[in-house]
Amino acid sequence: MMMAKDLTSSPLDRQNILNNRYALEKIEEYLGLGGTYYEEELLFTKQQLIEIFGISESTIEKYLSSHNDELKTNGYRVLRGQKLRDFKTLMDATVTDYGTKTTVLGVFTFRATLNLAMVLVESDRARAIRSRILDIVIDIMAERAGGHTKYINQRDNNYLPAVYQEFSYRKTFTDALDNYLDMGKFKYGIYTNKVYQIVFREKAEEYKQILSLGKKDCPRDTMYAEVLIAIASLENGLAAELKAESEKLGRKLKQKEVDSLLESAEENPYLKPIIEDARIKMASRDLGFRDALHQQLEAYIQSVPESDFDKFLGETSRSLEEQLSDPALLAVFKRLKDR
Repeated sequence: MMMAKDLTSSPLDRQNILNNRYALEKIEEYLGLGGTYYEEELLFTKQQLIEIFGISESTIEKYLSSHNDELKTNGYRVLRGQKLRDFKTLMDATVTDYGTKTTVLGVFTFRATLNLAMVLVESDRARAIRSRILDIVIDIMAERAGGHTKYINQRDNNYLPAVYQEFSYRKTFTDALDNYLDMGKFKYGIYTNKVYQIVFREKAEEYKQILSLGKKDCPRDTMYAEVLIAIASLENGLAAELKAESEKLGRKLKQKEVDSLLESAEENPYLKPIIEDARIKMASRDLGFRDALHQQLEAYIQSVPESDFDKFLGETSRSLEEQLSDPALLAVFKRLKDR
């Protein structure tokens, strides 16, 4: 179930939709707003938007002032010179929002038009468009992700190599806990949670609750490749530290000594960029794709870039079953196995 979104007040939610070209294609087809194709883009003039939304020119100018950077980012621009003359020749003769002496003309791409619809509070038509946009986005996400976004992470072609890597380093880490930490079997669960807390500030159970996972669901099956790599990097480094410290002392380590190693690892300058990247990817994608908010990572949330929609929803993204039948990917596994 998607959380209720108020697009008028959330720049992040707006940009996550506007970066999703698969949703935009369906929205454009459904709305049929008209416009004029120029240089392979659908453009709208202010006069056309006045008619579409039933608002005044001063209202559009108000939003161009209050949301200038956002609208420009999403395609609003001013045509001049030859570009303006070329555009004028394409315009329908019934459009009269400029005179023959017009030297500049502001135009909105379809994306910028949707952006305006998302922030307009004075227009009933804009309100209806916002509602339909959210419905279409939900449908597209479900359709392209194969019905559910729980395992959308697995559509990344980097996922399986990352899983294999993490599995290998996980074994190295658990072996190190076994060989160098003087503690009962419950240590594996404790230190798995500690690794998770370093990487993304949540315990396994907290992570499962946020993603609404079942008791039998494995958290790592839902993690993005970048998160798995961050975990693997941390586990591999900790395994080496455990071994070195144990051999130095000539005995197995106590829990407080291992905890001290973890505290140092969290501040490791070599690991920091990998962990920061994992936090950004996890917080941003889970909110954008799964509608799941990691409150401990709120400061890391960004809009989901267009490249991520291609990665997880596009033609190059593939189901896990398809990836497992790929000879090239099997060759990658063999190289990892032989490392």
